[in-house]
Amino acid sequence: MGVTLQTVTELRTGAVAKPPLLLEVDLSRGLAEAPPSDPVAALRRRHSPLLADVIEGLRRAATDDDVVGAVLLVGPGPASAAHADELGAALAALGRSGTMTVAFAETFGELGPGTVSYALAAHCDEVWLQPSGSVGLTGVTLDVTFLRGLLDKVDAEPMIGQRHQYKSAAETFTRDAMSEPNREMTQRLADSVVEQVRGTLVRRRRLLEPDVVAAMETAPMHADDALSRGLVDHLGYRGELYSDLRRRLGRDGALRLQFAHRYAKKRASRPTERALARRQPVVATVPVRGSIVAGHSRPGGLLGPFVGSDTVCAALARLHDDAAVKAVVLRVDSPGGSYVASDAIRGALLALRATGRPVIASMGQLAASGGYFVSMPCDRIVSSASTLTGSIGVLAGKVVVHETLARVGITRETIGSGPQAEMFSTNLRYNDDQWQRLQVWLDAVYDDFTRKAAHDRGMPLAELEPLARGRVWTGADAHERGLVDELGGLEHAIGVACERTGLRRHQVRVRRPHLGLKDRIRPAESTASPAAASVVHEQLSPAGELLRLLYETLGAPRTGVLSLPWVLQVR
Repeated sequence: MGVTLQTVTELRTGAVAKPPLLLEVDLSRGLAEAPPSDPVAALRRRHSPLLADVIEGLRRAATDDDVVGAVLLVGPGPASAAHADELGAALAALGRSGTMTVAFAETFGELGPGTVSYALAAHCDEVWLQPSGSVGLTGVTLDVTFLRGLLDKVDAEPMIGQRHQYKSAAETFTRDAMSEPNREMTQRLADSVVEQVRGTLVRRRRLLEPDVVAAMETAPMHADDALSRGLVDHLGYRGELYSDLRRRLGRDGALRLQFAHRYAKKRASRPTERALARRQPVVATVPVRGSIVAGHSRPGGLLGPFVGSDTVCAALARLHDDAAVKAVVLRVDSPGGSYVASDAIRGALLALRATGRPVIASMGQLAASGGYFVSMPCDRIVSSASTLTGSIGVLAGKVVVHETLARVGITRETIGSGPQAEMFSTNLRYNDDQWQRLQVWLDAVYDDFTRKAAHDRGMPLAELEPLARGRVWTGADAHERGLVDELGGLEHAIGVACERTGLRRHQVRVRRPHLGLKDRIRPAESTASPAAASVVHEQLSPAGELLRLLYETLGAPRTGVLSLPWVLQVR
């Protein structure tokens, strides 16, 4: 009669077995690198899961017999290439465990770019596409804006120095087109990302590379064409996909659905899991997210967060006497910023390493310039293939706006006391002596950066310096050149930390920084207090936010001399 042992058990106990569990990863909700630091932002983004939570859910699912599959719902917006690398690796690992993974998209770019989103979907066992959709496997583009023509029209004079030819932020103001070094660097970044995509499709879709190249030359293509080329496995609507999964994976056609990040949190909150976690050794994660500044971390409004050296150093110092912490993972997602703040964080990392515990750097979407500076002293550097890193260089200067203001009827006078007091005034040009002083300072910072990088990476300076010069690399290219040690995401970095301590991944508890409400609201007693690692909230006026956004949009460095030249979006 088809009565199974499980059915007999249910009849005897009166219990009814729950349907199998199908996890969902919905990219239309976005993926956050870190939780918002203020309650209002947290409320607004309460539906956006953390990348780390999603990946943790997929990791746990690999050993859970209740989980029979995972569905990736590709959203309409562009995906971060580095986040796609990490999430794709987690989906592939889940698939290797024997759990089915399926990707669904209404379209991979609706007459728009869909290369990164499709490459992410290719990590799944099956790819479904809505019949009216398309595959925008067109490659990637990088747009760079130049303002010299505008500055000339308003009589603004840029006076900016750079070290060296690839530190191209200065070109935003000083040129009206790319220099050859800038063009060479930017072209290589785009080519590297496309190479990673092609490699993914060859491995995961079992396609021949010439066929992938031909598909990219034909794209964007309609769903029928994508199916015939082997880029997708099924054409159907979302409802048809879920009906198919209920038939194949469900019990009597029934499945339970749960977001992967919610599954991770509920698994961790089980009494047995919590009791086990309290006894486990800890791998602590410390974030360096945002533009690096001196002082305390603070929200950046429309332009993203600022990570303060005082905040990071306090978080690192708190780990010194914590016997439960066996290793530390520094999660870096930063375009850089202040030279002195970056150096302060580097010093704190060296002090932590001196306690004998391994410190591993995990690079997110960006770990460039100052972001690389704080990564390089770690025992190992782990980077995603699409991470933007390097940019070992420096720039500084100003745009003189005296004549610009005069054109609109604004006059401004500068009074100084001291031989060089007027050096940094945007009302006055550098004189010859001041310009020479700026060049000496740029040389000194560049020399310090490259020497410390060579020391930390164990490379001769003569070998490292040609890789510096302000050049940005993808993680894949940086790995080939010895600027990073391994390719992978945060979960891979945690695994490296476990190996360094002689522990297995399932034996450790990963702990993120967390301050209780009391530590958030009470004043710090000293720099060693937990509250010293809190975020300082500064509320800009709407006008201030607008001006800051305009400043950043125009390409002006806003946090320091070790900043990435531009905000790069792979599309």
